[in-house]
Amino acid sequence: MRLSGKSFDVNIGDSLVHVDAMSASIEDNRGTVKDRGVPNGYVDGDKSCSGEIELDWDNFLLLLEEARNAGSWCDLDTFDIVVFGKTNRTEAKVELFDCLIKISDILDIDPNGTEKSKVKLPFDVTGKDFVRIGGVPYLRAEETEDLR
Repeated sequence: MRLSGKSFDVNIGDSLVHVDAMSASIEDNRGTVKDRGVPNGYVDGDKSCSGEIELDWDNFLLLLEEARNAGSWCDLDTFDIVVFGKTNRTEAKVELFDCLIKISDILDIDPNGTEKSKVKLPFDVTGKDFVRIGGVPYLRAEETEDLR
């Protein structure tokens, strides 16, 4: 059996959340240098990671309680998001550090629909630890060594 969307558990902070969909994308702006139109090495660039979580209302209520305890959605502190998947032959773990969660689609109601009502939560990774994939950091150690 191979990994599928059913194979993954998602922890947002201390809460195990069942997501209907989730994505995370890294933008790495390293680029090729050219001399006289010919590739000749590369230069470093900035990096970022963002994504989106889609939850049904039952799972959204877990984060709603966190926001209530913080005082508001905008008072909510950043969360680490850990995604772990396992089958009998494969294991995957992705860690996203200090994610700033926002709300984009609070309602999407279709009175004739047969699907659950869902909420979309975009997020940005804001932590200096950035992203680890299978325990391996994406960033080089020297990129973060003097950050506090």
